[in-house]
Amino acid sequence: MSGSGFIEGIDVSKWQGAVNWQRVRAAGKQFAFARVSDGTRVIDPCFDTHWAELGRLGFYRGVYQMFRASQDPQAQADLLVQKVGTLGPGDLPPVLDLELSDGQPNDVVIERALLWLKTVEEHLGHAPIVYTAHYFWKQLGFPEGFESHPLWVANYDVSSPRLPPSWQRWAFWQYSQSGHVPGISGNVDMDRFSGTLEDLRQLARGAPPAAR
Repeated sequence: MSGSGFIEGIDVSKWQGAVNWQRVRAAGKQFAFARVSDGTRVIDPCFDTHWAELGRLGFYRGVYQMFRASQDPQAQADLLVQKVGTLGPGDLPPVLDLELSDGQPNDVVIERALLWLKTVEEHLGHAPIVYTAHYFWKQLGFPEGFESHPLWVANYDVSSPRLPPSWQRWAFWQYSQSGHVPGISGNVDMDRFSGTLEDLRQLARGAPPAAR
C-alpha cells in the first residue's frame, strides 16, 4: 500500500494483449479487473487467460462487463455468470461498466442496468460494483437506486475524483487510462482501492489463495 492510503491495481481487456502477470505482481499491483465482454456480442478473447492467471498468482481479481443498454440485460448478466461460474475468496464483486447510453433513453438505461445488477447479485451472491463517471451520471439525470452498490469512479488528471451525488465515497478510482506497468506493452488503466488490505480482503470475502 502506498503512503497515500490507497492500494494499487489495474484493469485490462483484449487491448492490452498478452500480459505477464508475474511482472505486474512484482510491480506491486494487488488487484486487477478483467473484461469479460462488451455486451453479449463481443466476448473478450483474453478473459479466460487473465482470470486464470490472476487466480494462480494470488491477485484480488474482479470481472467487469461493458453494459449495452440496447441489448438484453438478462442475457448480458447470464453471460458474465456463466463465464465466472462461482466466486471464491479473493474474488471481488462483479462490475457493471455503465458509461454508454447506447442509443437508449435514460429510463431504459436505468431500468435495464438495475435488472443486470439484480440478476448478477442473485446468481453470484455479491452486490455488484457500479463503474461510472460523474459526467455520465449527470447525463442520466442523477438516477437513484444504485447507491447500495460500491462505486468505481472514473476521473482522470485530478487529485481526487468527482463523485456522482448518489455516492458519498468511492471504493475504486480509475485515475488514468494511459498508465505503464511492467509486464504490459502500451497503456493500461490505473486504479486505486480506498482502504487497507484488510478492507479489500473483506470486500472480496477472504484473501485469495496463495500463488501457485
